[in-house]
Amino acid sequence: MEKYESKQGQIFKSAAQIYPLISNFSLLTPAVSDKVEEWQATEDSCSFKVKGFTVKLRMVDKVYGKHVKITGDDGGVPIDFNFWIQLHEVTPTDTRIRMVLHCELNMMMRMMVGSKIQKGLDQAVEGFVQAFNRI
Repeated sequence: MEKYESKQGQIFKSAAQIYPLISNFSLLTPAVSDKVEEWQATEDSCSFKVKGFTVKLRMVDKVYGKHVKITGDDGGVPIDFNFWIQLHEVTPTDTRIRMVLHCELNMMMRMMVGSKIQKGLDQAVEGFVQAFNRI
């Protein structure tokens, strides 16, 4: 499995303030419903279409204030992967966030999308940082 790690972001909130928002897909509805098609979510799973491609995700592991682990759900993403959103509370007003993706890619796919995956993870962390620091 390939491993892609985002850069580390800094959020000026406690992990306890951030965790509830990253551990419940249904709370993402206002933020993503206008960016994807056919968004549906429960606390632990979601599905949506992007560019005609259906994506189904499921949270498989949650540790309060530390991390959320997400994987593809049945009939969704055609590759095996695990995606982590990790939190590390440095102080009650300084929490670091990082995203890590482990995925099974063949050599050709790695060459075609590897840098795009890295860029996407870094952009996602930046988005989380901006959003959480505004709250």
